[in-house]
Amino acid sequence: MKKFMFHSAFTFLIMMAFSQMLSAQSDKPYTDGPLWQVQFIQTKPGMTALYLKNLSEGWIKEMRAAKDAGYIMDYKVFEAQPASQNDWDLMLMYEVKNFAMLDGMNDKMEALMKKAPGNTDETLHTQAISRNDLRNLQGGRLTQELDFK
Repeated sequence: MKKFMFHSAFTFLIMMAFSQMLSAQSDKPYTDGPLWQVQFIQTKPGMTALYLKNLSEGWIKEMRAAKDAGYIMDYKVFEAQPASQNDWDLMLMYEVKNFAMLDGMNDKMEALMKKAPGNTDETLHTQAISRNDLRNLQGGRLTQELDFK
C-alpha cells in the first residue's frame, strides 16, 4: 500500500511539473505571425525615379502576380532618408504565411515571371542588368511578425 501511495504521489508531482513547463512555454505575450522577406536598396545618386519606374515595370508586376497566385500575402515598398552616405533609401518587402511557403519560392517566382506576356529569358536578363545600373543591394533579412495578444 505504501508503494502504491508513493508511486501515485510521485506520478502526480511529475505530472504537475510537466504541466507547469507546458504552461510556461505558452505564456508568451504574442504569437508568431507571418514572415516578411525584406530587401534594403541604395539607389545610385539621381537614379531613384528611374529605379522606381523600373520597379513598377518588373518587381511590382511580379509581386501582384505572386499575390494573385497565392504565393505571397502582401508586398510593400518603403522610402526613407538615408542615415548615412552608405545607407539604404528603399526597402522592398513581401509577406508569406509561414516557413513552408518559402519552399520552392525561387522556382515558383521564376515560372511566374516567364509566364508573363513579353517576358523572355533575354528581357528578364536585360531588366536585371538595368536594375544593377540604378542601385546597390544593401542586404536583406527574413523577419517574423509578432502578433501581441
